[in-house]
Formats: sequence, C-alpha cells, structure tokens
Amino acid sequence: MAHVTSAKMFADAYKNGYAIGAFNVNNMEIIQGITEAAKEENAPLILQVSAGARKYANHTYLMKLVEAAIIETNLPICVHLDHGDTFELCKSCIDGGFDSVMIDGSKHSFQDNIALTKQVVDYAHAHGVVVEGELGRLAGIEDAVNVSAEDSSYTDPAEVEEFVTKTGVDSLAIAIGTSHGAYKFTPDQCTRDERGVLVPPPLRFDILEEVSRRLPGFPIVLHGASSVPQEFVNIINANGGKMPDAVGVPEAQLREAARMAVCKINIDSDLRLAMTASIREHFAEYPDHFDPRQYLKPARENIKKIVKHKLVDVLGCAGKADAAR
Repeated sequence: MAHVTSAKMFADAYKNGYAIGAFNVNNMEIIQGITEAAKEENAPLILQVSAGARKYANHTYLMKLVEAAIIETNLPICVHLDHGDTFELCKSCIDGGFDSVMIDGSKHSFQDNIALTKQVVDYAHAHGVVVEGELGRLAGIEDAVNVSAEDSSYTDPAEVEEFVTKTGVDSLAIAIGTSHGAYKFTPDQCTRDERGVLVPPPLRFDILEEVSRRLPGFPIVLHGASSVPQEFVNIINANGGKMPDAVGVPEAQLREAARMAVCKINIDSDLRLAMTASIREHFAEYPDHFDPRQYLKPARENIKKIVKHKLVDVLGCAGKADAAR
C-alpha cells in the first residue's frame, strides 16, 4: 500500500455514518502505537503533522517513519498538515510529499480567508493533494494555535456555501463547541455531576445540521475533539502531575457527529495524556529505571490501547480500510 488522499476515505465515511481518525504524530513511538492499533482493527488512518511537530522531529524523519508504517501495516494512510497558516508552509508540505494540507485562514477576514484558501487549493490540486479549510475559530491552546475564548466564534452556516464554492476546498473544519488542548472548557462553562466531575456544554448540533443541509454530501471536520480521559488525568495527578479541571468532549457526542456529516475527527491531547500518564506511573513504580525503552514501551502500548478504543467505539471506522484503498 502507499500514501492515499482522504477523498475515498471521506466518501465512504459520509455514506456509511462513521469518521476517520486524524491522529497527531510527533515521534516513532506515537506513530507505532497508532498504526499498530489501526492494523489490528483494519482501519484507515490520517496521520497529522503540525508545524510544531515538523520543527521538533524534522520533516524527513517523520515522512520516513510514515513510510515504515505503511510497509509494516499495508494500510491506506494519509499524511496531513494540521493547521497550516501560510501558503509557504502548505507549499513546503505539498512539495515534501504530504497527501493533504489544512490551510487555517480563520484568523483573517472572511474574504481574506477565501483568497488564502483558494491560493493553497489551486497549488495543491495541481499536485494531486487535497485541502481542508476552516470557518469559525476554536478556542484553546495546542502547539502554535492559541485562541482565547473571547476571540473564538462558532461557524456561521450562512457563509459555508460561498466559502466552499469560491475556494474549491475538499473538506471544511467548523466550530460547533469543540476546543483545542486538555483544558477545553473552564469550570464556569460546565456543570458538575453528582460526583463533582465537570460536565462540558453540549456541542452545537444545530449548526452542524444546518451546515450539512447547505452542503449536502460535503465532508465536515471537527478539530479539538479529544475527550481528555479522566483515568489518564487521575494517573498524572497521582504521580506528581498538576492538571486540575482538565476536561474534554464527551465521546458519545463525537460518535453522534460521526453519524452525521463529520468525516474526520482530530485527536491529539488524548495521545499526549496516554503517553504522559504511562511514563509518570512507570517512574513512580520504577524510580531506578533510566533506559528509555523501559518507559517508552508501555507508553506506546497505552497509545495503542486508546487508539483502538477510538477506532472502534468512537469513530466507528474499524474494518473500513478496504474502502479507502
């Protein structure tokens, strides 16, 4: 198998009511954990690389790791740039072998967003690469993305038809209440259940429904969709960490979005939490260990475990790899 774009993935996902997992990668262990899980579940994959990950791990190293994963798994894998913010960055990734890029012009005016997105689309399509655009701004912090709650905004459904028509994008990220990072919602935005656990506000499915009505059959993307599993937060906090009030998007709501027009769901923070929880727990149990293989192996297994859960129980894409080939 070789690199694939997300076009066939999204077409089948939309038709059959599931979503493709778009998992952010930064190093070998994360890529191995994700792709081993997908191989066992026969699931298609989007491996996302942010600008920060590209700087940290080096473009060439990441692409060679993905090449190794394709050889080892024989899965259809799409390599995607997450939150590209300039034409130059998107061009560099397209020229460097990416199958898909996101151009995030949401910080610009509507017309400037259209102009920038179309510039990227024209170049990408000429090179066989697909493009994701964004309307609306998600709050939160993740890598170079840092948007305050005051500067965030829901997607306006009245703008989506003009944006897609004028830009020619292949998919659209919208803002319906998800948020970047592990602290997606402040305590005053949430309620508390009988155990005192924070319960976040529900996603704006009314916006998603209206967007899909205006763009029938068009693939929609959710960013900031990690669920921030409390088991990992508790392990981190019990082993020297300090993550008060970390809360994410309920998985039941993500599954519902996947049954609708959402064809791609981005997951990053959950992988970071899984790895960090495992490493902190390992060092607490084995304070004499210093060989990275001793603590990175269980961390990799923890990532594999959470990814398998997402593929099967949240995204519904297990067993769907053949549809993307």
